[in-house]
Amino acid sequence: GLATGYYEPSLRGSRKRSARYRYPLYAAPPGLQNDVPFLTRAQIDGPAAPLRGQEIAWAEDLIELFFLQVQGSGRLELDDGSVMAVGFAGHNSQPYRSIGGVLIERGELTVERASMQGIKAWARANPSRVQELLNQNPRYVFFRELPNTGASPPGSLGVPLTPRRSVATDPRFVPPGVPVHIATTWPLTDKPLQRLMLAQDTGGAIRGAVRIDFFWGYGEDAARETGRMQQSLRMWVLLPHGHPAGENP
Repeated sequence: GLATGYYEPSLRGSRKRSARYRYPLYAAPPGLQNDVPFLTRAQIDGPAAPLRGQEIAWAEDLIELFFLQVQGSGRLELDDGSVMAVGFAGHNSQPYRSIGGVLIERGELTVERASMQGIKAWARANPSRVQELLNQNPRYVFFRELPNTGASPPGSLGVPLTPRRSVATDPRFVPPGVPVHIATTWPLTDKPLQRLMLAQDTGGAIRGAVRIDFFWGYGEDAARETGRMQQSLRMWVLLPHGHPAGENP
């Protein structure tokens, strides 16, 4: 299967809109339902701004905000020195499309350069084209403010994730909360990465029985490893004796 990574990003933001902070983080719209398609990214970010008034904060940088949506939670560094923690509050139930894949299809990035860092570098060089690129991914994530405890964000089970010990898996195949043993390699190396992890999260792009998203934690080191991780994977799901899923894992 496939092992990718995710982390808790940090970006500049504000609780009020200004010329510097103009990209909104929206709360989940009233009536949002799981698996019922809502407006697309292009519609939400379009000139009609249908969710105006439901902003919980504003970000300085559009591509950084996009990767905050991909990661699902993070921290906004405010101008007064305080930090606002935000977490996943739902999505629009539209399909997810990789913008790195779009840039590869267009011949603007090679496969080797289509990492998070490579996509950010492309965005810095093409600021007027970023929104059009992001619109190729209809999926949109909504946020809620979290208590700023300094701890890692909660996963789908509602408990804080543990860096390098928590993974996101597909709950259709892996019962939430169970231990999984992974056998993969450290990003961009042949060095073995074999350890016991806990299935404590899910993700819109995490689909399949042998598929994980490895939580690296917070900060620049975590961001670097996340952007580089695209490794082959073997994994074992550990179930209690007699668990019904053990009959058809």
